[in-house]
Amino acid sequence: MKNKTSVLPQEGETRPSRCPDNSAFKQQKLPAWKPQLTIASVLSCFFLIGAFCLAVGVCLVLSANSVREIQIDYSDKCSDCSKLRENSSNWNKECHCSVNFTLKEDILGDVFMYYGLQNFYQNHRRYVISRSDAQLLGRNVNIQKSYCAPFTTYQNGTPMAPCGAIANSMFNDTIELFYNLNSYVIQVPLLKTGNSWWTDKNVKFRNPESHNLSSAFAGTAKPPYWNKPVYLLDEEDERNNGYINDDFIIWMRVSAFATFRNLYRRVRRVRQFADGLPAGNYTFHISYNFPVTRFKGRKHVILSTVVWSGGSNPFLGIAYVVSGAAATLTGFVITAIHLKLRKKKTYFQK
Repeated sequence: MKNKTSVLPQEGETRPSRCPDNSAFKQQKLPAWKPQLTIASVLSCFFLIGAFCLAVGVCLVLSANSVREIQIDYSDKCSDCSKLRENSSNWNKECHCSVNFTLKEDILGDVFMYYGLQNFYQNHRRYVISRSDAQLLGRNVNIQKSYCAPFTTYQNGTPMAPCGAIANSMFNDTIELFYNLNSYVIQVPLLKTGNSWWTDKNVKFRNPESHNLSSAFAGTAKPPYWNKPVYLLDEEDERNNGYINDDFIIWMRVSAFATFRNLYRRVRRVRQFADGLPAGNYTFHISYNFPVTRFKGRKHVILSTVVWSGGSNPFLGIAYVVSGAAATLTGFVITAIHLKLRKKKTYFQK
C-alpha cells in the first residue's frame, strides 16, 4: 500500500481558524427591527395604500381628461397622394393635400402639434439596433462594423449619413396650419426647435466638426428614402441642421408600441394666437411624402394641450385606480376572514 501524506498539524503548529471575526456584523448580532404583524397593522396598511392609490389615480384620470385635444386622420383624405407615393418611381414628385376642420371652442394655453402613426412597428430588434451611435456623435467611424446593414453604404462604396433603418424610415411629411378668419387666411406660426429632450440635443447627438456643415458631410450620401441630405434638413436655421435637427432626434427615439405619436411643432403664442388657438375654421396643408398603405398604416395629426400630469394619456391614472381598488378589496377580504375565524374561536395563542 502507498503511504498517505499526513495533513494533520505537526506538534507545536496551530491551524488557522475558519470562524468569522467576533464582530457584531459577522456574528449577525446587529440590532434589527422585527415587526409584529397584527390584524390591525395589516388592515391599516392595505386600506391606507388603497386610499392613497385611489386618490392619486382619480386625480390623474381627471387631469388627463381635462386635456383639450383634436385628432384628424388624413390617410384617406390624402388618398391621391397616397397612391402616388406607393409607386417608388415617384419618390421625387411632390404631392400636396389639404384637410379642413373646425374648432368649436378656443384651445387656451400652450398648443402642441403631433404626428401619429398607426400599425408602424418600431420595436423589432433588428430595427431598434439599426443605427450607429458613434456616427450620430459626429465621430469618423467605420459604419461597416455597425448594425446599420443593409443601410450602410451604396454599391459604389459611399457611406450613408446617417446610416441604419431607423434613420432611413424617418417621417418626412410637412404639415402647416392655417387659420381662416373671414376672408383672410393666416398661417399659424409654429416652433420647430426646442421640442426634443435636452439630453438628446446636447449629449447624444453631435455634428462632425468643420467650418461648414456641408463640408463636414463631404464624401457621404443621404439615406435611400430621403429627399435631401442631412445637412439640409432645416435650410432656414443652421443650429437645427444635421444630426442635431429636432425632427430627426425625435424620430430616432423609437416607440415601444405600434401606435404612437411624436411631437412635431408647438404653436407660437403671438398676435391672434397669444392665448392659444381661437375657435374657427382651420386648414392643414400637408406635403405628403411618407407612404403607409403597404403596411396598412394610418396617419394622424393631433393638436393638444398639456397639464401638470402630461398629455392625454389616462394609463397611469387607471393603473393607480386598479391598484388602489385591489388593495382595498384585499383589505375587506382579510377583514371578512378575520371576523369569520374570530366567531369560530379558531385563533391560537403562541
